[in-house]
Amino acid sequence: MSDGTTDPDGTAADPGRRRRLAWWIGGAVVLVVVIAVAAPFIYIHVIEGPPPAELALPTTTTAASGGSPSTAAGTTSSDISGTWSVGPGSVIGYRVGEVLLGQSTTAVGRTSTVSGSFTVAGTSVTGGTVVVDMASVKSDQSQRNAQFDGRIMDVATYPTATLHLTAPIELGSVPPLGVVTHTTATATLTMHGVTNPVSFPVQFERTAAGVSVLADIPITFAGWNIANPSVAGLVTTQSSGTLEALLVLTTGTGNPPVTAANSASGSGGSPGGGAPITVPSTTVPPLSVLPGG
Repeated sequence: MSDGTTDPDGTAADPGRRRRLAWWIGGAVVLVVVIAVAAPFIYIHVIEGPPPAELALPTTTTAASGGSPSTAAGTTSSDISGTWSVGPGSVIGYRVGEVLLGQSTTAVGRTSTVSGSFTVAGTSVTGGTVVVDMASVKSDQSQRNAQFDGRIMDVATYPTATLHLTAPIELGSVPPLGVVTHTTATATLTMHGVTNPVSFPVQFERTAAGVSVLADIPITFAGWNIANPSVAGLVTTQSSGTLEALLVLTTGTGNPPVTAANSASGSGGSPGGGAPITVPSTTVPPLSVLPGG
């Protein structure tokens, strides 16, 4: 054993060598810390890049109802009364803020497997229901999808989510083509076996193909008894997120109905709007998470 004046082999200790060794050890520790901090930053901000853009209406018009749009496809008004079905091109998903090893990022998952319809009388949306196949909601990370399908949303037990209007949506007037109408919707959202009232802003836009509807619904996970998506030691997730929806409505045949019986979790298929959409690569690198963790 060394007493501080000799090396373990009994030879006289070299103070210079001990100092160099201490410097090497200290430098190695600093290097490890720098790599631990820099690696996630480089991966998230340089290699992976930004998350998918938020959903948006098909044009860049931003005028409110009654305003003057910067770019309008036309000014033709007509009766839009009738039944409008959720059709191809519709997308619903989630957007949640995350902190991955100290670096802020955004998790995004989406699906086009959605169905439903709305009824319109004059300038009022008198009713409507939208159903989502939860098992078809996918992000760009298989580990995150496994957590979403299992401990977070339990899609085997709760395969669908349903939004049902509980009050008419007043448009004020029939909007011309290409003009965005801003209003508010009141509904119930049934998800993870829990039904809660929700109120949220909605944007409508008439297009040559039909009507596009954009909505962002804030979701507090605890309100629907949803487990916080955080993974201990790896990912810290906010306690709330956004359910984002872009619905393409048509007077023709819409998407096949999404039901618990034909959901992706029950049949292995993906009904409604077809296969789950491909979500562009987000800022979250692959994670190794133990089942049920």
